[in-house]
Parts: sequence; C-alpha cells; structure tokens
Amino acid sequence: MMDKNELSRRNFIGKVGYGTLAALAATSVPSYGTVFSKDAGKLAILGGKPVRANKAWPKWPQPDEKIVAKVLETTRSGIWCRIQSKTGTVPTFEEEYAKLLNTKYCVATGSGTQALSTCMEALGIGPGDEVITSPYTDMGTVSAILTSRALPVLADLDPEAYQLDPDDVERRITPNTKAIMPVHMMGQPCNMGRIMEIARKHNLKVIEDSCQAQQAIYRGKNVGAIGDLGCFSFQSSKIMPCGEGGAIIGNDFDLMEQCFTVQNHGTNRKGKHVTIGPKYRMNEFEAAVLLGQMDSIVDRFHKRNENARYLNKRLKDFPGLRSQKLYEGTESGSYYLYAMSYKKEHFNGISREQFLKVMAAEGIGLSPYIPNGLHREAWIDHIVNLKSYKQLFGEKRLKEYREAMDLPNCDLVCSEMAMIWASGPLLAEKEDMDHIVNAIEKVYANRDQLKAI
Repeated sequence: MMDKNELSRRNFIGKVGYGTLAALAATSVPSYGTVFSKDAGKLAILGGKPVRANKAWPKWPQPDEKIVAKVLETTRSGIWCRIQSKTGTVPTFEEEYAKLLNTKYCVATGSGTQALSTCMEALGIGPGDEVITSPYTDMGTVSAILTSRALPVLADLDPEAYQLDPDDVERRITPNTKAIMPVHMMGQPCNMGRIMEIARKHNLKVIEDSCQAQQAIYRGKNVGAIGDLGCFSFQSSKIMPCGEGGAIIGNDFDLMEQCFTVQNHGTNRKGKHVTIGPKYRMNEFEAAVLLGQMDSIVDRFHKRNENARYLNKRLKDFPGLRSQKLYEGTESGSYYLYAMSYKKEHFNGISREQFLKVMAAEGIGLSPYIPNGLHREAWIDHIVNLKSYKQLFGEKRLKEYREAMDLPNCDLVCSEMAMIWASGPLLAEKEDMDHIVNAIEKVYANRDQLKAI
C-alpha cells in the first residue's frame, strides 16, 4: 500500500497536471545531478563497461521436480480429461485455486480468453449488447466480447496507472451497455472502487480481466473477486504458468454453475444439455502443472512484491522514468510486468527506442510492450463493415463508434512504456535490482554522451 507521502505527491501531480510538471522538470534537470552519481563512467554502448555483464536473470517458467512428478502421476493415472473423475487434477486445482484467492468457487478453462468468453455467455451478454473495456490489453480481451457478437467499447486510460479511466468509462455508457470489463494491467489493480460505484449506479455487470493479476489485493479483496466474475490466465509467461490455461472465480453459486455449463459445451454437471456453449475445458495435464506449483506460488508472489517495492523506493524521485501509479487501496500486485513511463526530456530528448538500446548495452533489457492500442488495429474496420454488426447495431451507431476511437492517453502510454518482464527477473536478489537502478542512473548521469549515439 502507498504511504502518505506518496499519496500526497500523487495529489500534487493531479492538481498541477503533467504538462506543468514536464515544463518544470525540463528546466530543473541539472539539479538532479547532485542526487544521481556523475562518476558512473562511459556508457557501454560507446565502449564503456556495462553495469551488468554476463549475468542471467532467473528463467521463466521454472520447471521443477514437483511439477514433473505431478505430470507423471497424471500420465500414469490414465485420467486425462476432467469428465473422467470428480477428483482428478482439474477439480482438485479448482478447489485449491479458490482457496488461494479466498473465493468460494472456481471453474478452470483452456485459456484466459476462454474464461472471459465463458463469462460473457454465462451473464447473457450477446448480440446487440455493449461492453466497455480497455484498448491497452491483449487482443484476447476484445476477442471474448466479439465472439459473443457484442460491441467492445474502448475507453481511454489513466496515463499514470495504465488502467481504464473510470470517468471515461462512465461517459461511454449507452442504453445498450451491459457490462464493464476492467483489465488489471501489469498485474496491478484498477480503480475498482470507482468502477464498482459506476456499475451499481448504471446496473451493469463487472467481469474482471485479471489475467495478469493473480493474487493482487485491493482493499482487502483478491482481484477477480470484486466484480461479478474474475478471469485469470496461465499462459507460459504468467506468474503461474502451464503453457495455456485459464480460470474463472466467483462467489455466486448459480452463476458459477452457469459458467461450468457454458464451458462444458452447454452440458451441466448432471449431464443435461441445457444451453449454448463451446468446449473450453482445461485438461488434466495443465492442471497437473499448476498443482505442482501450489507450494511455491505464495513465496514467489511475496518475492516479486518485495523487489518491486525496493525498485519503487529507489526510483520514486527519479525524473526520467516514472513507475506505474498504484491506486489507493492497492495492497499488493502480481507484478507480471514492472512498468515505467520514459520521459525523454530528461535524457537530452533521445527517443525511447534509443534509450532501450543504451540500457540493453548496460545489461538491462527493457521492452516497450504493446506497440499501439487496440483502437488502432484493423479489427475495428472489419466489424463495422460486417453485415451482422450493421444489422445488430445500425450504421449510425457504428459510425459513432468508429469516430470515438480517439484515445490520446492510450497513445501516450504506448509511446512512453518501458517495462521489465517481471515474472522471472523479479525473483532475483536485491543486488540484481540494484543493477537495474544503477544502469538507469548511469545513463542519466551521462546523458550528455547520448548526443554521440
């Protein structure tokens, strides 16, 4: 959770605005020379010694003997599909995962996208309906909405937090809006207090896309258990991976039973074919890989949070890279990614791409992550020209929809993002975290050398 000083700083920023701060920072850059060492030496990209050389980060995923043993046990059992046994690895994982996230029920699926798609159908959201979500996310988020032939309405971001801006969400509500699908980007909680307030006011459902945010806590609750339903991903890069795989959590028995029935091709637990649904079942081998990690998942979660807090502390007042804002009420995050915004005015104006190359030469690999928001992808032109969408929403609504794809804050985030793939690296030691910050400080202290690149 953020301390009072951090909250005061955020409040100050909110009042004066980032344009004012940028102008002030641009004129005061030299004052930071007394904070960050000027004796860092020649930049590695120009022939100097790198801050971090010939040292690997923890690999991810990390297979171990517990995982191997669990897969072997499942192989030998002959129970390879969840419908073969009520006590197989998938039902067992569902019970354990629900306990881990302090929720009553869990239904496992073949992917996070499948989990989201299942929720859409279980909540009765479909053709002619609208769902508000983020443009700054994996295509799977939008795909789940499109699969139900609903309209994914994209709202702009809070540029400090990289999350949905609740005010813009509320502005985009129409009579056809049925749900909000917040995406907890980088593994940090959205402003769920405000989002739930809006949902209650307008009688909307909330499906949390928590695919990056396993175990994150907001105001005492696990992310995913705040809205009506929460969805998770176990894709190989996630903090609890099994290659592919997903899960839905919730506390409403009837709704969760509907989720089970939908993902089981419309067949309920009694074997009755009662509704529409694809076959999205998780297989026993995926669940075995997940069960093999249950003993280590909590320790790894705490380790990532410990290292992230250390990075936050060291980078708190650094002008050139601003760490992701955490909302008041955030108690912990999954830190799937450790995200920062690059401010080129503090680095003699060199582009982010050049900065990433300079950092890579120092032994620290940063990534821009998503190159552009989903509002700039071709799927939008595709659906507004589909006969089915024209029939469902009308050409006037689709024209308005297309014209509403001006999302400047999302564009800003995409242009400034510099992040660490944290699943493995944030399991390293404090010395390794120092390498990250020392490399940043070195580049900053020698920013005059950047002109030569």
